[in-house]
Amino acid sequence: MKYIKYNKVALALASFCILFSTSCSDEFLDRIPTNNYTADTYYTSDEAIIKAIEPLYNYAWHGYNERAILGIGSFRANDAWSPYLSGEYARFTITGLTSDLVNAWSSLYMVVTMSNQLINDLDKYEAAKNANVSENVVNQAKGEAMIMRGCAYFYLLRGWGEVILFEDNDDAIKNPVRPLCKESSVLKFIIRDFERAAELLPERGSNYHPSRYVAKALLAKALLAQSGWQDGGSNKDGMRDEATLKKVVSLCDEVINCGQYKLLDDYENLFRPQYNDNEETLLAMRWADPLLGEYSANNNLISDLAWSDVCDVNVWGGSLHASVDMLDYYNEEPKDSFRLRGNFFTPGRYYSYIWTEKGGYTYTANWAQAKKGVVGTKADCDGHLAQQASPLNTYILRLADVYLMKAEALLGNNESTSDAEALAAFNATRIRAKLEPKTSFSFDDLIRERRIEFCLEYCNWYEMVTWYRWKPQTMLNFFNHKQHRAFMLNSGDVVLNADKTLSYRCIFPGSNNWYFNDDEGHCLWNDRKTVSNDDNTTVQTKAEGYTYDVDALAAAKGSDYQPIVLSEANIFMPYPEADVIQNSNFNAPAVDYTSPATDYDFGE
Repeated sequence: MKYIKYNKVALALASFCILFSTSCSDEFLDRIPTNNYTADTYYTSDEAIIKAIEPLYNYAWHGYNERAILGIGSFRANDAWSPYLSGEYARFTITGLTSDLVNAWSSLYMVVTMSNQLINDLDKYEAAKNANVSENVVNQAKGEAMIMRGCAYFYLLRGWGEVILFEDNDDAIKNPVRPLCKESSVLKFIIRDFERAAELLPERGSNYHPSRYVAKALLAKALLAQSGWQDGGSNKDGMRDEATLKKVVSLCDEVINCGQYKLLDDYENLFRPQYNDNEETLLAMRWADPLLGEYSANNNLISDLAWSDVCDVNVWGGSLHASVDMLDYYNEEPKDSFRLRGNFFTPGRYYSYIWTEKGGYTYTANWAQAKKGVVGTKADCDGHLAQQASPLNTYILRLADVYLMKAEALLGNNESTSDAEALAAFNATRIRAKLEPKTSFSFDDLIRERRIEFCLEYCNWYEMVTWYRWKPQTMLNFFNHKQHRAFMLNSGDVVLNADKTLSYRCIFPGSNNWYFNDDEGHCLWNDRKTVSNDDNTTVQTKAEGYTYDVDALAAAKGSDYQPIVLSEANIFMPYPEADVIQNSNFNAPAVDYTSPATDYDFGE
């Protein structure tokens, strides 16, 4: 699908971002098109309708993808963090004034309003009756808009909980002060959109447009969430509905067995622009060619992720590094090196496809900086790279997710399983990573596998919220006692050992140079103590009785240490303050949604 510059109707579709004052940018509305189309004269050909879909893959998502996606989807999950880049997400200190949060909220509602307008325009102007318009293309356009609207609301639900639902922009203009809807109603809305999309979309996708199996995969994901979702207030672990789990398994099987998608052989290639739209991709944000200079339709994340050593355009990243959690995961299974090198640079790693004009790139720092999303130089991207513009797609869903959804549904309410079908699904991603298949797996194993497979893909926090709504006590224990948040690693603080494990030392949270030391001044690493901060000669190893507990060491610092504690109060993000001020319903009880378009039951 080639990127096409916006015509007047494509712009008009987005001009209905009217729900909140923060939901529309002046820059966008000021872009005056040269064509003078109106909605009633635009939808007169299949080509025109396909063009009208395309902004839903880039411009609509831009404010979300520009920076917030990293903080919300990955930093809150503790995949990685930086005190200098959206650190408030990792510390759970965001407020309704946090600019990235406001941009994300606005952008997700931009997806909603643009999707609404396309669906309603196609209905209103009866495009399928035009001799030059095929009913199949109209159905495809409606199905894609429903997919995107459902995805936007799924992100909103797992980001904020209760949100405002609407599917008629004109009605929203007339009645802008609207109530929040219950989480269960939002989920039903999402499920309805994905169900309808699966009915409308074609058996096979073409030219990068999705097939009905993409909608079925998304439906499986929403149903998996619904199977155990408890609206706010529950503090006890629940049970997932077995009948719903069976539907999830059936849908996953349809997607896996449809013959249109397969796991890519090399995990690293998933994150190279030459492999955009690969056979594992189900749905992705597809960005404008960086050479077109369309800032508001570009993938801007490259500037925050890359730094001058690995890129030859103006970038300012490099402070983003692996969390202690992720390093510990890799140390549990050092053979998981293929995914490690795809997610993080580690000492001595060589990449043939970065700085190709110089014969490749070897990472020489003693750190663990973010690799995923770093695409190299202009030459490495066939010239298609610019400041704040990467050619790399942003995944919304790939086939690996479907395998792990199936595994999770088959695990169900059990503590663990050795069921052959569940193991086949669970081990698919492990086998691709050149690891030994497991003979059983537990919920903890599932968390671990997802965190590694989708590290820095801006989605792990959303999975954690789904699990939290199912098993709040289990997840609070995980957040507050199994994760280690906001411990800084500096250059020189990571060592790759001969057995492929990683030694690391942490800096005390909130400081620049306070390493953990014992009373004798020995520097405390994760797997050994050394003579001092400046002398890395080993004094004692774990085999010799050394123990290491980073949280206990931090707590021993006394009142200077403020641990990050998660609870119902901060799992969901605050609403943008401007919207709360303008709409008193943000402080009122949520309601069931009533659809103006269908008789679908959105109640309890």
